[in-house]
Amino acid sequence: MMEAALSNGTVLIVDDTPGNLALLSDTLSEANYRVLVATDGSSALEQIQYVKPDIILLDVMMPGIDGFETCSRLKADPATAAIPVLFMTGLSELENLLRGFGEGALDYIVKPIRPAEVLARIEVHLTQTRNLLRAEQLLNHGEFAALAVDAGGQIHWRTPAGAQWLADFKAFQGLDLALAGDSVLPEGMLGWFQRWLRQSGRTEADSEPHRLVPGFAVTVNACEQPGEYLLLLQRDDAQWSPQTLREKLKLTFREAEILMWIARGKTNKEIGIILSTSPRTVNKHLEHIFEKLGVSTRAAAVAMAMQQG
Repeated sequence: MMEAALSNGTVLIVDDTPGNLALLSDTLSEANYRVLVATDGSSALEQIQYVKPDIILLDVMMPGIDGFETCSRLKADPATAAIPVLFMTGLSELENLLRGFGEGALDYIVKPIRPAEVLARIEVHLTQTRNLLRAEQLLNHGEFAALAVDAGGQIHWRTPAGAQWLADFKAFQGLDLALAGDSVLPEGMLGWFQRWLRQSGRTEADSEPHRLVPGFAVTVNACEQPGEYLLLLQRDDAQWSPQTLREKLKLTFREAEILMWIARGKTNKEIGIILSTSPRTVNKHLEHIFEKLGVSTRAAAVAMAMQQG
């Protein structure tokens, strides 16, 4: 237990040369890494099903499944696609490395192995990968709603909260969710964005949120990717309170509370924690809300609430 707690990470070495395995294994163990070894691509792929390493050192030329094919299979599997792969190759094989990058490798190490170089490259790539995973986890599980779009309004990337914001906006606009599509900005929002592009000359970022309709606001931020724009999506619902929703929609106070939290993107489980009740009870209240408002989905209920803003 103490060794695992102090480990810098787990490295899988895939190489059919015993001398390389021994040198790398000793180097990494002394640097406080947990080391896994495999002598061919097939055994490496099998081993990863049981223990997933943080990074893989992969020999290019091996019998059976070579390094290129092994890397390709790793990147094709969602469970292993994010693991960084560093190829190990001889100088005579460098011309083949473009293929390796095409298969998804991040970097390469030239043989003969130099321990200091191996440690430096592993540290750099592990740090970058861990920072990326932290950012992805924050975006996937947080409330940060954002989209990356091009000048034509095509959506290239979105956070889960951004996808929910779009669904609620479409419901508010009365758009058929099945027909509206999810690869381009919805009607209303697209028109505003295109007008913004013409007025700004595509070079500026908004400093203030633009309120599209009651409850929905957008800010345009600079994007590092050329030709793309980052849209920060906000709920403009500061004027809401359970009391106002209760009065306008003829709900109980608890039903109004639940509807307010749903509009802010909370799940039944999260609402249960906030209100000190069970998700099942929240769902029962939600059924009553649907019945009173004459709707059948969360998005439609939120849209009705937004119209009160």
